[in-house]
Amino acid sequence: MLLAYIDEIGETGAFVSKDHKRFKTSPVFGYAGFVIPVQSARDFGRSFTEEKRRLFAAEIAEVGNPGRWERKGSDIFTADAWQRHPSQIRVFRGLVTELSKYSGKIFYFAQEKERGTPKQVATGPIELESAAMQETINRLCPYAHAFRENLLIVIDQVNEKQRAERVANMYKHIFARSRRYPEMAAIVEPPMHVDSTLSSNIQFADWIAASIGRAIDYQLFRDSRFGWIPDALGGHMHHNITFESKLKLWNSSLDDLHHFDVFRKSRPLLPHITGQLVGDANRAQLTKAIHLASTRRAPDASS
Repeated sequence: MLLAYIDEIGETGAFVSKDHKRFKTSPVFGYAGFVIPVQSARDFGRSFTEEKRRLFAAEIAEVGNPGRWERKGSDIFTADAWQRHPSQIRVFRGLVTELSKYSGKIFYFAQEKERGTPKQVATGPIELESAAMQETINRLCPYAHAFRENLLIVIDQVNEKQRAERVANMYKHIFARSRRYPEMAAIVEPPMHVDSTLSSNIQFADWIAASIGRAIDYQLFRDSRFGWIPDALGGHMHHNITFESKLKLWNSSLDDLHHFDVFRKSRPLLPHITGQLVGDANRAQLTKAIHLASTRRAPDASS
């Protein structure tokens, strides 16, 4: 059996732009984490816990319950992490390498959002989450089926009302899709919810989701503050991501990004700009020239 530990990439709220006053948090939503043989899950979790306790020994020593202390991936993969806290990134890279030794693979699926306020877009948070989870299951099942293994998905805990609704929806999706796609038989149950403070592997899934989110930010935004991601992580991620992983673009004529693409230095979604850019000084001259041209009187027809 394979276990897939996943956590959310981004959040389900609306997104307009990075500089919008309100809707600026996340341009994508999805799930990411890793898949590992069940017999190796405990050993890898132990390796993660040992590295976490060594890396954050000072912080852990100050809490009342060290066993439940966690460091969120969003706090590790900050814009200046590679410059200010390179040891944290090196530990993450080491854990990615360790995961491969246990025959584990990184997985992600993320959907770029339709941009706009909640009133402007067609898909709300509930529909976005459901679609992302369905596609995550659709992509993890073929991976397990290829190895002739069953699959169990484990995800961070949500409140009881959300859990009940999601489980019912996923049962319906799995059974409906199984009629046409036999690989869906690989999944044993809908995703199980576990408190991340009690699961080292869910915590590492959170770290992976954060790294994927930063890589996607670099691919989508020319002014991204995460330009260091491809240099710091690209080499370690290259052969450790499932081929089923994908960034699905919103209403784009360009190809979706698959597998290792989000960690590439090149950015196919942002074409390279050639020629001379208009600087502040040139912009002022250009504006003046346009103004003069627009206000200049046409020649007298009799002259």
